[in-house]
Amino acid sequence: MASLREIVALSLLWTETPRVPAGTSAVCDLDQALDIAGVGALGGARERLLDRADVALAEGAARGLQPVVRGGESYPASLAAISDAPAVLWTRGVLRPTELAVAIVGSRTATPLSLDVGFQLGEGLARAGLVVVSGMARGVDSAAHRGALHARGRTIAVLGCGADIVYPAEHAQLAACISQSGALVSELPPGAPPLAWHFPRRNRIISGLSLGVVVVEAAVDSGSLITARCALDQNRAVMAVPGGVLSGRNRGAHALIKDGARVVEGVSDILEELRLEILTADDPVARLAHPANDPLLRVMIEGEPYLLEALCAETGLDPARALGRLAELELAGWIRRAGGGRFVKPGSNVLR
Repeated sequence: MASLREIVALSLLWTETPRVPAGTSAVCDLDQALDIAGVGALGGARERLLDRADVALAEGAARGLQPVVRGGESYPASLAAISDAPAVLWTRGVLRPTELAVAIVGSRTATPLSLDVGFQLGEGLARAGLVVVSGMARGVDSAAHRGALHARGRTIAVLGCGADIVYPAEHAQLAACISQSGALVSELPPGAPPLAWHFPRRNRIISGLSLGVVVVEAAVDSGSLITARCALDQNRAVMAVPGGVLSGRNRGAHALIKDGARVVEGVSDILEELRLEILTADDPVARLAHPANDPLLRVMIEGEPYLLEALCAETGLDPARALGRLAELELAGWIRRAGGGRFVKPGSNVLR
């Protein structure tokens, strides 16, 4: 198995080079990734990357960042299921590998009405026991984070810079609150600046962490539509809040609705689309009336590790629903994680 140093070097190869294909992040062997990137071992590229990995690990430790490695116990199961999951997530705060999350994204220059919608959706989802994921940008993103914090819920911000950098700078207090109640997350190494090409790439992480994506006020050229496309590629639910038709500020969201996205007028629409009941953090077993008859448990052989894709193929469940159900089953003790995004049903003594 690759060392932490090699995995961080692999991550740097992709995150620091715009031309490297996205799929490189899913390759576990550093030499193979160098070949894919067209670099190979020529000119000491491997050694330079490993040296940079040493620097990143030292800087991360000094700045209070924790590297969470794909395949590790703390890596989010939902994110591990996507084809180009980051090799490393640099985090400030706490990630919980099987928590249920919904992304809320939208315009950076949103109207007051859309800011209110973003806040209320974030607050309502947090009160329902869901984690709110967004990008901590101005506008709808920050409103959604603040709504979740107002409900004293968990929220995760996926950044287009290092997790030790606050961007935009005026969100310093917001970032501090997010890190205390949830997590600041980035695949970029400590100190990485907020470059323009970082943001489209980070959008796949926002959707990958989530069961579904809700778009609030998006024009046709909105970056939020990139997140929606990532969600579709990842078989996650896409939802949108309708808005006014005169200004053009909502044409992107309306285009999603025309293409089949669920119309969201409130939190109940999101829960219904994801087929989730109102969650109660203190009694997960209450949500599992007949676990022995659960379709996932029926197909799982005791002690055999399963990837999400295999479970979806065997049960016919869509990935969003399967992820939600797996998280509930784990919270209740019916299954456990085996690392690498795999799930295992323990021995028969667990199911009675």
